[in-house]
Order: sequence, then structure tokens, then C-alpha cells
Amino acid sequence: MPHSQTSAPRDSRLGVRLARGASPWLLPTVATAALSLTRARKSGRWAAAAVPATALAAGMLWFFRDPEREIAQGRVISPADGVVQSIMPWKDGRTRVAIFMSPLNVHVNRAPLAGTVTSVEHVPGGFVPAFNKESENNERVVWHFDTELGDIEMVQIAGAVARRIVPYLPAGTKVEQGERIGLIRFGSRVDIYLPEGVEVAVEVGQATTAGVTRIDRD
Repeated sequence: MPHSQTSAPRDSRLGVRLARGASPWLLPTVATAALSLTRARKSGRWAAAAVPATALAAGMLWFFRDPEREIAQGRVISPADGVVQSIMPWKDGRTRVAIFMSPLNVHVNRAPLAGTVTSVEHVPGGFVPAFNKESENNERVVWHFDTELGDIEMVQIAGAVARRIVPYLPAGTKVEQGERIGLIRFGSRVDIYLPEGVEVAVEVGQATTAGVTRIDRD
């Protein structure tokens, strides 16, 4: 499947690819920085404001970057950039791999397997830090994919600052492995549930790259 359906727009002048869903945060900060820089020549107050405003705009541009990836080979690949926070056996025989995403990570998430999106469910909840155990009750988006391994569940979890999850795809969409499927704004977490019998190839504390790091072992 072509990846153009979920590809972010590219600014050809700057050569920067930005994540879809970033506009509500980017536009005000970039506009404020541009205004402060324009007026800084005539006003000391604007000159003082220009430095933090420009730094914030640059930080936003960096945070919402959406780099191209060469998708790795493997049955299950990481849906998120971050660090493996926990690996837990589940009551139904599945294994949950939780990946913590810091504000420094790319926050565009990718499909762990090729298949069909069977459901995308928004679940209201709290906004405690994603590394906190209480984040189990945070706002989230629960994905289910029909794949060669059967039903695969993936959960995007909002954090203390990340109060908006932006799914890119509706139920019924066919996806390729590694295709962009959504964005979580700022620090957050992504959980993936591996079916019973699938051995985990990563370990707690290991860094992961969406679309690149293999999660399972043959």
C-alpha cells in the first residue's frame, strides 16, 4: 500500500517533514516567534520576548519532526520511538510490551504489522505522567489490527502533558507494516500486546525506533 495516505506534508524550502496533527501547536508558536522577531528591531520588550519565543518555536519544530524510515524486516516491529518500560505477561496469555516516549522522541507512531485496522477506540481518562503506574487509567486510543498473527492490540496512552492523541486512520483501513498511523503530542506511552506463543526480543531499558526495532523473536 502506498504510504502517501498517511505521509505528513513537506516544506520543500526547508526540507523539513512535520507530523500531521501538529498545526494547533506549531502555528501559534511560529507566528508568535515571527511577530516578535519582526518587532524586535523597534522595541526592547519585543526583543526580550523574541529569544524565548524563537527557542519555543524551534523546539516545537524539532518535536513534531517526522523522519522517513527504512522499515525493518520482522513479524512485529516497534510502533514507537522510546525505551521499553515494562514487559508483562497478561492474563489471557498475551505479553504486553510498554514503550515510554520522552519529549525528545519522535511521536509519530507506526503500524507494528501489516493488516487491516479493525477498530480505533478513544477511551477518556486522566493525564498523569506516562511513566507512573497510575497512567493505566490515562486517556488513550485502543487499536486492533487483523494480521497474519491474528488480532493485535496496540494502545496509545496520553501523558501529563500529552492531552491529545491524533489517529490518522479509521477502522477498515488496510495498512502496511511500518506505516504511519497516528501522533501523540508530547511525552506519552505506547503498549503493544503480543499473542500467546510469540517470544519477546526486546528487554526493559532497551531503546526502540518505530518501524525499525524488531519486537518479537522467531
